[in-house]
Amino acid sequence: MGVQGLTGFVEERGTFFTELRVRDTKLVIDGSSLYHRLCFASAADFRRGGDYDLFAAAVRDFFGSLRACRVAPFVVLDGGRGAEDRKLPTLRSRAAERLRAAHGLSRGEGGCLVPLLAREAFVQALGRLGVPFVQCFAEADREIAGLANRWGCPVLSLDSDFCVFDLAGGYCPLSHFQWQSVCAGDGPQGCYVPARCFSAAKFCRHFGHPDRRLLPLFAVMNGNDYLDLAALEAFFSKAPLPRGCAAGKGGRHGRLRGLLGWLAQFAEPAEAVDSVLKYLRKHQREEIRALLCTAMEDYAPSDANLEDFFQSGKYECEAARKADLPQWVRDALAKGKLAPFISDALILRSTFLHVQVENMQRPSAHSTALPIRQVIYGLLLKGSPNTEAASPSKQTNELPVVCEFDRLQKTLKKTFVQAASLPADFCDDHFLLDKLMEVPMSHRQMLLLETLGVKMSFLESIPSHLQLPVAVTCYWIRCSEPKVKLHQLKALLLMIVSGELHRIMNEPDPTVLCAEDDKVAHNEFLKWKEKNLQNQGFDLDAAHSFCQWQCCLQMGLYLNQLLGTPLSEPDISRRLYSGTLVHRLYQELKSTPSVENLFHLSPKMSQLYQVLLNMVESTVSPDFFQKMTKTKSESCKKKKASNKKKKASRCAVPETRHLCNVNRFASLGVDD
Repeated sequence: MGVQGLTGFVEERGTFFTELRVRDTKLVIDGSSLYHRLCFASAADFRRGGDYDLFAAAVRDFFGSLRACRVAPFVVLDGGRGAEDRKLPTLRSRAAERLRAAHGLSRGEGGCLVPLLAREAFVQALGRLGVPFVQCFAEADREIAGLANRWGCPVLSLDSDFCVFDLAGGYCPLSHFQWQSVCAGDGPQGCYVPARCFSAAKFCRHFGHPDRRLLPLFAVMNGNDYLDLAALEAFFSKAPLPRGCAAGKGGRHGRLRGLLGWLAQFAEPAEAVDSVLKYLRKHQREEIRALLCTAMEDYAPSDANLEDFFQSGKYECEAARKADLPQWVRDALAKGKLAPFISDALILRSTFLHVQVENMQRPSAHSTALPIRQVIYGLLLKGSPNTEAASPSKQTNELPVVCEFDRLQKTLKKTFVQAASLPADFCDDHFLLDKLMEVPMSHRQMLLLETLGVKMSFLESIPSHLQLPVAVTCYWIRCSEPKVKLHQLKALLLMIVSGELHRIMNEPDPTVLCAEDDKVAHNEFLKWKEKNLQNQGFDLDAAHSFCQWQCCLQMGLYLNQLLGTPLSEPDISRRLYSGTLVHRLYQELKSTPSVENLFHLSPKMSQLYQVLLNMVESTVSPDFFQKMTKTKSESCKKKKASNKKKKASRCAVPETRHLCNVNRFASLGVDD
């Protein structure tokens, strides 16, 4: 959520804040605001898909600062879109903005874009650091406010809606929370984080003392994620607002000032609403009244008791109960063991696929992972108690359909995708989603591996935490379009090996003596990184390929989680993927093939790299990469033959989704 223009309005004046020393307190943290803030502040490479190690280090340092000041953090994350899906227009608008940002970055323009797996890396980092967190069923603002008021502690966020909530402990904007500048403090109280706290009392006093209960009406009339200003333009054009509110008389902030001054004359919200409606046409009034009242309820703290969750692990939410989700799904969502993507697909049959910095002339990078998503949809909707009532195809026994919002070139489009037909264990007429965890683990593992196209015997020789990434890599090699280049595969595997070397050096197994040659190899690798990671170029086609790998890994993670983790979950925040490094390795391999021997000083790491390379290569035909080189050479000759053929070749880039195992999966039409 967010009140349009309010953050800038409040920051511009600066008089609505009080200084605060944050120490010896509980702190309720808006997790979504925090991970966005830390991601943008961690010097991540936004063009190359993210450096999750740097992001995880920022997360670690942030909570280290809180711990030093004896602050007990409790992180509350947004969940899915909720059954009413009231923010759909706002989410579509934000997805379009993200698409424009991605396109700009692909062209070398500036900007920021949260990497695809940042949320997953954040959740994993919280778990590793032992930071208590909960993932709400839908938007978290009301539950954040309710928990903070229960404890009387501040809220830490970067969401202007918290200027409107009535918070006993106040709202601390992340922009004024100086966690990197912890002060030593005087006397026995010790160190603290310098911060500023928004004062609603000062805010109201500045505008003629409007009752604080009127602030929610101010927020929804000004426009937030749930209510568009267009419905109230008649009011703003006719009402006698003090100090002016037209675009030429103060612009957006003029409207804010005028509206607050006008509201100050009313004793309570109902009286103000009645007055607003007088300026609207009669046939609109009751509809607008209902919209305003519903929107104002979004600023009432939730009655969901998150304190119970942090004490007992039980999350109770009326909206989740109404959605009729199996208890194990509700529990897994609350604990962050299932992503909001899962609840959106299950409840709304609709999902958003976040764009990355990819080649906009090619099909979306997410198209490579479509068959994995179709299996997820099959599991969710075949066994959902709501499927029969919700399915438009129930009379014809067709498979359920999910609406995906994804990119088509540089435009956000929706595509209707049919769920996969599942194996016999998961297709029984009596199978329901609440019985999924009763299916033998070996069968769930087999479904995961069959979807990715590998066998367990194939993965047994590698460390368990690398089995899922390697299985995903095998899938990526077979299913990507255009085909993965050998140098791209080698760069990816060298990156994975570098993460493994870093792990054994920085988190050694106490039962195993760290080999001296591993230390030497690690030091040499650090020297190579320091020398080679600066001023590198940008290959958009390589970026597109690595985006496809991240899409496959994301959906592989989600499917693995939905099946109860038959494979160990890899830790994304521990150097599993570094965009800066994998792009540099790819560039170096093209010009200096000897980079493939980067870890030759460590026999263990050299062997691991060779095992991984041989394993992945064995899943495609022996001449797979030679065929690709030959095809590329022939294509170049054809392009030189005539300008007409060159143009035709460009137009031949497929805009339809590429499918693996096309006999099992079907995609339906595209709509605006």
